[in-house]
Amino acid sequence: MNYLVVGLGNIGPEYASTRHNMGFMTLDALAKASNVTFESKRFGDMATLRIKGRTLNLLKPSTYMNNSGRAVAHWVTKLKIQPEQLLVVVDDLALPFGALRMRGQGSNGGHNGLRSIDEHLGSNSYARLRLGIGSGFAPGAQVDFVLSEIGPEEQKMLPEVLETASEAIKTFVLEGVGNAMNKFNKKGVGKVQSSAESSSESSSQPK
Repeated sequence: MNYLVVGLGNIGPEYASTRHNMGFMTLDALAKASNVTFESKRFGDMATLRIKGRTLNLLKPSTYMNNSGRAVAHWVTKLKIQPEQLLVVVDDLALPFGALRMRGQGSNGGHNGLRSIDEHLGSNSYARLRLGIGSGFAPGAQVDFVLSEIGPEEQKMLPEVLETASEAIKTFVLEGVGNAMNKFNKKGVGKVQSSAESSSESSSQPK
């Protein structure tokens, strides 16, 4: 069976280590662990790996976050992907850094990448793996926060976060969204901070 796993992020070195690129980082980690490499394709970079008879098409859109839906819609059509075969990996302000949440469908929650996908697909009935990035920003500084570099303490947690996210992706493909939710939605990495405890990493960090 064919699957499309989309990691959301922004292209360019200036965005590579930012919170908004957790989707890209997860797919990079999964590809590296699986010894596959990304190639430039239409609307993004793609790598393909096979696990127990399943084919995973890993897509990092090159359309920038706000136009993610353009890339997703193209590859959903080209690969003949059904809703249950699509998984989107996305950063989430509502979760503390280190937390993961798998969902079978849902609202975009104000996330521009998910909003674009909803608009292009005409539906929000697809699975998404949400990776917490915390919410340590001052009022009005949300954009600067998501485009800021991941902080030093969180960097220490990042390899385990990405490894756990990669395992959640494989579970989704092999066992379905329900089992992936049961296995990973209560799983945190390191000391998962509440929003109130999150360090107020400055919104003036580099974008």
